Amino acid sequence: MIETPTVIAPSPASRNADGSQRTFFVRTLGCQMNVHDSERLSGSLLAAGYAQADDEQADVIVINTCAVREN
Repeated sequence: MIETPTVIAPSPASRNADGSQRTFFVRTLGCQMNVHDSERLSGSLLAAGYAQADDEQADVIVINTCAVREN
């Protein structure tokens, strides 16, 4: 089975009212899978037209966490 990659077009939401680019920051807490998920999320936001920034300057902040559970 061949998977078709997801294509994300730039979003109008990635621009502020003045036309400047909106920014994001992703904080990852958890396991290696969380790191992978955060990398994919960051890639999606970049593809949508957002720019990565420090937490102090970011318009959008994502905190990616997990809970370890048995079974």
